[in-house]
Amino acid sequence: MANLKEVRNRITSVSSTQQITKAMKMVSAAKLKRATNAIVQMRPYATKLNEMLANLSASLEDASSPYMQVREPVRVLIITVTSNRGLAGAFNTNVIKAANNLVAEKYADQLRAKNVSVVAIGKKGQEYYERRKYIVIGNNNELFNELSFENVSVVTEAIMQGFINGDYDRVELVYNHFKNAAVQYIVTEQLLPVPKQDQKEAEKAPQVDYILEPSQEEIVTELIPKNIKVQLYKAVLDSHASEHGARMTAMDKATENAGDLLKALKLSYNQARQAAITTELTEIVSGAAALSNG
Repeated sequence: MANLKEVRNRITSVSSTQQITKAMKMVSAAKLKRATNAIVQMRPYATKLNEMLANLSASLEDASSPYMQVREPVRVLIITVTSNRGLAGAFNTNVIKAANNLVAEKYADQLRAKNVSVVAIGKKGQEYYERRKYIVIGNNNELFNELSFENVSVVTEAIMQGFINGDYDRVELVYNHFKNAAVQYIVTEQLLPVPKQDQKEAEKAPQVDYILEPSQEEIVTELIPKNIKVQLYKAVLDSHASEHGARMTAMDKATENAGDLLKALKLSYNQARQAAITTELTEIVSGAAALSNG
C-alpha cells in the first residue's frame, strides 16, 4: 500500500487537475454560446441560398459558370476544418480520419501520383499533414483568432482561383457539423465543381415561375461564387461551434473522472492512515507489555 505522503501528493495533483478542467469547461460553455448563435443565424441563409441556386441552375440547359465545369479529377484538393487547440476529445481525430478515408476510397491513384493537396483550416490538421509530407497549401491557423466572412472569403477566393486555373479538378470539404453541445457529426461534401441538383430532387421541389431581372444566366453566374464562399464560411462556423461543444463535453467528463479518482484516493489515504495508526498502537501495546514483564 502506498505511504501517506504519496497519496496526499496524488490527491493534491488530481484536485488541481479537476479545478483546471472545471475552468476549461466554463470557458468553453461561454464560447459555445457565441459560436452557436453565429451558426444558428447563418445556417438558414446558407441553406436557402443553396436551394435557390439549385432551383435556378437545374432549369438551365448549359451551366455557363466555370465553377460548374466537371473535369476528370486528376488533381484533388482536400479542405479539412480542425481546431488550433486540443483537449476536445475525438474532434480533430474524426476529421483527419474521415479525410484519410475519403482519399483512400476515391483518390488513391491521385495520392500515389502526389496530386492530392490539402488546405488545412486549423493548426491540428496542418501539423498532421505536414508531418506526413502532404502538399499543404497556405497557413490558415489565424482564421479562428478573428473569425469573419471577409477573412474566410480570402481563403475561398484563392481556392476558387486555383480551380479556374486548373490547379485542382475537384475540391472536397471535410468538417464537423454542429447539432448540439454533445453531438457533432462528420460531413464530407464536394465544394467544387458545384454539384448540380439531382433530377429526382428537382422534380420533387416546388416549381415556381419567377420573373427574373437580370436574366437567369446572369443571376446564376453571380450567385455561384457567393454561394461557394457562404458554404465554406458555414462549414467553418459549424466546426467552430462543434469544437467548443466537444471541448465542453470532454472537460465535463474529465472533471467527473477526476472526482471518481479523488474518491478512490481518499479511500486509499484513509486506509493507509488507519493501517499506520493500528501499527503504532500495536507497537505501543507491545512496548508496554514488554516493560510490565520486565
